[in-house]
Amino acid sequence: MKKVAVLYICTGRYSIFWKDFYKSAKSKLFANSSLEFFVFTDQDIDVSTNDVHLIYQEKMGWPYDTLMRFHLFSKIKDELKHFDYIFFMNANLIVEKEISSSLLPDKEDLFGVIHPGFYNKDPAEFTYERNSKSTAYIPQGKGHHYFMGGFNGGKSSAFIQLIEQLSSNIQMDLDNNIIAIWHDESHLNRYFLDHQERLKIVGPEYGYPQGWNLPLERKITILDKTKFGGHSFLRNEKQELNLSNRSTSISKGGMPKQGLIDKIFRYFRKK
Repeated sequence: MKKVAVLYICTGRYSIFWKDFYKSAKSKLFANSSLEFFVFTDQDIDVSTNDVHLIYQEKMGWPYDTLMRFHLFSKIKDELKHFDYIFFMNANLIVEKEISSSLLPDKEDLFGVIHPGFYNKDPAEFTYERNSKSTAYIPQGKGHHYFMGGFNGGKSSAFIQLIEQLSSNIQMDLDNNIIAIWHDESHLNRYFLDHQERLKIVGPEYGYPQGWNLPLERKITILDKTKFGGHSFLRNEKQELNLSNRSTSISKGGMPKQGLIDKIFRYFRKK
């Protein structure tokens, strides 16, 4: 029986997703495998089972709650070494269909899901990071797939290498006053491009947005955050952020003074 670590972040109001996520993943994800959940949260989550490990993590603010996820994972890499596989799953995912252990990468080391917003799209439309000064940079003409950041994983040793490299790359960007256009997702896409020969690729049936109609069998649903108060509510944002600035100003401490937070409107990504 394979041992699988599931990494999950639910700081602030994102904790409202935990109960239903856990129930669906525990009953349907990677049948005949042993799952343990590592939950990064600042909330008082009721845990009565031995398969859930709580790691206290306060909110860092947007976009750091997503950008810095690999830094968080690196804190528990010694514990993660004892598992056969490691997967990260976004807070608002629900496993709809039973998913067998055959989905686990075997010949490959890593696992990525095609982003539903770019399914069957021309690579020229992909929103890769185009700033050549960023470690997430992908030049025009490179890359055949765009991967979602909300569900990825791999064999333990390979995914720990990914964690270490991406936390280093993201910190290097911050030190150089750079935040990639889609944060951790941009860095993940660059890493998968660099290691594509080691990557198992699956379609967006494993990341199927609620309310969409794709010609695929829905396996994992991405819950619509607008039905739970929206992005700003879930992030505890106190005021609307300026989305028009293409570059980000970073303070000496490595955090932005004010925003390029969402560089492309999220509505655009849903078209």
